[in-house]
Order: sequence, then structure tokens, then C-alpha cells
Amino acid sequence: MPEQFASNANAAVVRRRPILAVTCGEPAGIGPEVSIRAAWERRAEINSVLIGDAAFLAMIAAEIDPKIRLVALSQQALRNNGLPNFGLDQVAVIDCQLEAHVQPGKLDARNGRPVLRTLDLAIDCALQGIFDGIVTAPLQKSTINDAGVPFTGHTEYLAERSATPQVVMMLATDRTTPPLRVALATTHLALKDVAAAINFDSLSRSIDILHADLQKKFGLKQPRILVTGLNPHAGEGGYLGREEIDIITPVLDAAKARGIAVSGPYPADTLFQQKYLAEADCVLAMYHDQGLPVLKYASFGHGINITLGLPFIRTSVDHGTALDLAAAGLGHADHGSMLAALDAAAQMVQAGRQGKA
Repeated sequence: MPEQFASNANAAVVRRRPILAVTCGEPAGIGPEVSIRAAWERRAEINSVLIGDAAFLAMIAAEIDPKIRLVALSQQALRNNGLPNFGLDQVAVIDCQLEAHVQPGKLDARNGRPVLRTLDLAIDCALQGIFDGIVTAPLQKSTINDAGVPFTGHTEYLAERSATPQVVMMLATDRTTPPLRVALATTHLALKDVAAAINFDSLSRSIDILHADLQKKFGLKQPRILVTGLNPHAGEGGYLGREEIDIITPVLDAAKARGIAVSGPYPADTLFQQKYLAEADCVLAMYHDQGLPVLKYASFGHGINITLGLPFIRTSVDHGTALDLAAAGLGHADHGSMLAALDAAAQMVQAGRQGKA
């Protein structure tokens, strides 16, 4: 290929790459390391823009591999001029400075608000169309709360900051055949509060959001959704609870009338078998620890977390801050889940582009 055409082709590849904001999470955990490793490894396919303390990230990058090239950009420059067209041999960093020195494995509440500011910046820029999506590394909820900011998790915060009335949390993995997706009707609630949170309107909206985003972001024309019951044995005909009779079944009947391929409610303890999952695109579980243990057992470290219903794409890793691994030094953390989160977000961007074509 002549040199001038090769140069033009390379520029076209750079422009086509999905632009994903990557918030690096709790600085004392493994988030910065897995973010840098994954962003660098996928730099040819994905324009990952790290958001965090530029000097701190540069120090980690140099220890991981001196060949890693990070290019710092100030928040003001981003807001004034937008995101430059970075090449394939570098990764951009939007500088969000920390307030306290980082000791791996040791939490410091002084860094709680700066960590939250990385998320704020990513959300604002995604809403403005600067980023095609957001990928989040794990953060420490306790550090943000200790900094004086009430915080229950990424999912709830993203919904609040984007003025989204309701979102659906879904974890997914392609390490199973077929790929396993588990969505949740409720998220980070105490178990004693779950039953009261499941009502006709909320569950109906969850199913509508799940159906719409499986179509839009995953390219599934008629997604098939299996729904668990809330109680053991799906209520045992009312003897172990009436939520299946009074709420879940009427919701499913109404969803079917709207043309949604949904079925259930099924006992959660027997639903996760190949003979059922082979006929499904997603399982909707009623609460956090009802559905997620199955998925994490099948794919921990390589699964992803997806927030559905937002006005932008958001994926995340399936693990926490792993302070113990961070304290042990670089090289102990597996960045497989971050790679999967980047790949999934990029695939959703592509599905969205094809849908608009």
C-alpha cells in the first residue's frame, strides 16, 4: 500500500475507534492497574480515556511497562476544545488530582471526593456526547461515605446524576455457552427491604428497560427473558409467599400482551440449568444475591457489570477493589474483567451505530 494511503487508512481507524471514558476507581485498590493494562492492550481497537490523577497513573504505568505512553489532558482543555484525536500508540488521561498520597491497600477518606469527581466528569462528558460510553473500575463505597457523601454504588449514582428514573443492573459473561446474562429487579438493598421494593410498576419498568436495551445495545431482535420468583419454590402456590401470584405473574402477563418474550416466575434454585438457559437471552432475578452468585461462580474475574436504561453505555468489572492484591504490589491483579468490560462497551457502541445506519 502506498505510504500516503496507509497514513489515511490509519487515521480512519483512529476516528472509528469507540471513545470510552475509563474511571480508574479507588486509587488504593487494583483499579488503576487493571485500567492501564486493559486500555493499553486494547488501544488499537478502542480509544480508552483514563480519568484519574495523571501523575499517579503515569507512575503506575512506568512500573508496569516503560513502553506505555500516557498523554495527560486537563479538564479545562477538554471542556474548551474537546478530545484530541489521539493516535494508536498512546492513551489519554484526563487529570483529576487526588488530595492525599496513595498507599496501596490503605484507604484514605481524603480521596473519596476526588474519586467521585472522576465519575462526575465521565457522566457529564458522556451526556455531552464527548464519550461513546463509560467503563468503571471498582471504587470503595466506604471511602466516599467517610468523605461525607452518601453513596450506595455506581448504579444508583449514575441514575441520579443522569436524571434517569429507573435503571437495571445486569451482569454478563461470555465464558458460558450460551452467554449468561443476569439482570436484577432490585440492586443494593438490605434483604429485609426487597419484598416491599417489588411492585407492579417498578417490575414492569424493569422488564421494559431490559427488553429495550437487549434490542438496542445487544442487537437481539426478540430477546427471550426468564424471570425468577421471589420466594423459595416461587412461592409454592402461595404457601411460601404471595408475591408471585399477586405481583410477578400479573406483570409478566401484561408484558406478554405488549409483545415481550418473557416467561416465569421460575424457582431460582432450579432455573440456572442448561436446559432452561439454552432457550434464554437473559434471566431477571428479584434481588442481588439471588442471581449473581451463579454468574460469578461461572466467570468471576471475566464477567462484566452493565447498567441498562441510562442515556449512555456503561459497563464495569465484576470484582471489587481487592485491596489485598494492591498491597501485594503490581502484577498480582488480573485485568481480564476490565478487558471484557471494554470489549462489551465497544460492541454496544457498534451495535448502536448499526442500528442508526
